[in-house]
Amino acid sequence: MSLRLFDTATRELRDFTPREAGKVGMYICGLTTQGAPHIGHIRFAVAFDVLRRWLETGHGYDVTLVRNVTDIDDKVLRKAAESGEAWFALTYRNERLTAAALDALGVVPATYEPRATGHVPDMVTLMETLVEKGHAYAAPDGSGDVYFDVRSWPEYGSLTGQSIDDMANADDADPRGKRDPRDFALWKGRKADEPESASWPTPFGAGRPGWHLECSAMARRWLGDEFDIHGGGIDLRFPHHENEQAQSRAAGLGFARYWLHNAWVTVKGQKMGKSLGNALEVAHLLEVTRPIVLRYYLTAAHYRSTIEYHAGSLEEAAGAVERIEGFLERAARRGAVVPVDAGQLPAAFVESMDDDLGVSGALAVVHDTVRAGNSALDEADDEAALAAAGAVVAMTDVLGINPLAAHWGSGGSREDAAAELALEALVRAQLDARQTARQERDFARADEIRDALTAVGIEITDTPSGAQWTLARPARPDEPAHPTTSSDTHATTVPAPGAEKDQG
Repeated sequence: MSLRLFDTATRELRDFTPREAGKVGMYICGLTTQGAPHIGHIRFAVAFDVLRRWLETGHGYDVTLVRNVTDIDDKVLRKAAESGEAWFALTYRNERLTAAALDALGVVPATYEPRATGHVPDMVTLMETLVEKGHAYAAPDGSGDVYFDVRSWPEYGSLTGQSIDDMANADDADPRGKRDPRDFALWKGRKADEPESASWPTPFGAGRPGWHLECSAMARRWLGDEFDIHGGGIDLRFPHHENEQAQSRAAGLGFARYWLHNAWVTVKGQKMGKSLGNALEVAHLLEVTRPIVLRYYLTAAHYRSTIEYHAGSLEEAAGAVERIEGFLERAARRGAVVPVDAGQLPAAFVESMDDDLGVSGALAVVHDTVRAGNSALDEADDEAALAAAGAVVAMTDVLGINPLAAHWGSGGSREDAAAELALEALVRAQLDARQTARQERDFARADEIRDALTAVGIEITDTPSGAQWTLARPARPDEPAHPTTSSDTHATTVPAPGAEKDQG
């Protein structure tokens, strides 16, 4: 089965065929850095990180990913004016917060991350081309504004399936200079109350770029006149992406061959946003949630499905991550965990990922493999268990949630491996002593050993093939610590099969 992606422009699943064999050019609309990022902002980066990983790992493509930074626009200037901070200082500070959030969640760095302010000459060139071709015009009032003439381009509205007459007016500039109220600004002449530093000279007058022009120019600079995939949040389809496509193609560029859009993160049915007071900043969530858990949460839903955030949303993700971690920790004590090659990934996983990045189905395969691997460990079938672990590592690598990845602080170095082996030897010696005590019916000694291990965070599970151990997960700051495991002598609950207490 070939990779199929849902193309917003055609509104159907399409087989993915790159423009150039073996290579993929992808442009993603990044953030406008007027504030610190919340999880609604960051979802797009996680979603397209999974796509990039699958293109590279699952299909062997060489991916060039460009993700822009909109560091100059109306919102940036308004926020700066409200705070009294220089606009360029505000946007740079928030750009760094965004970079830190993406890194914390394991998003692979973009091939290049251009800033809008660094590409003004490219924007002016594109704007001049549009004027020469009759698709753009300067405002007659000499304000320095330049507009795209939407009625000059018959295909305007094709991306979102709209008729021009049904569209809302473009409210991005003074309408008095527009031929049609739907014409959108390519360039905005400098206003008297705007800082001089937020202005650049052009043949049409000093000013700053319109939002839509920025992305068309940056995509062209780093990916060429035509590229494979353009992505972004679903809220960008109109007017932003509609306008990008119109101005680029009107200038004679092929532009994007496929359009992909991810859905929102909502709170009580509303799109997450600062204006609604429901934003959950990544930095704040990471004070009470492990980064890999937040990454799992944002990854687990299909990228075109809305995620509804509510209190307790992260608990299920935490449990899922812990199940994967627990299995891999157990398997690693039986031998080296070697990720399988891409060609050996489970067929059901590949099929799900090739079906428009069906992450839900792919995760089902991951957890089925974890269960099978745990069963193999219980039966002392180390070969099967290690094979399952290798598949789990490879699959979770694709999804960016591999607990053994060095990014999450697990495994990776020879020192880590040596420490793991040393801990295994020490704990195994204690478990052997406990087993001897049980055989000799010295249950007080068996209880003592179990309690000592529990006190230092070692959880024991008795299985038909012998006792297994895992490191207990530390309690998060927002939850009570796990209660101390009952001693074997005083346990009053009925033990689960294969987990009998030492008293027999």
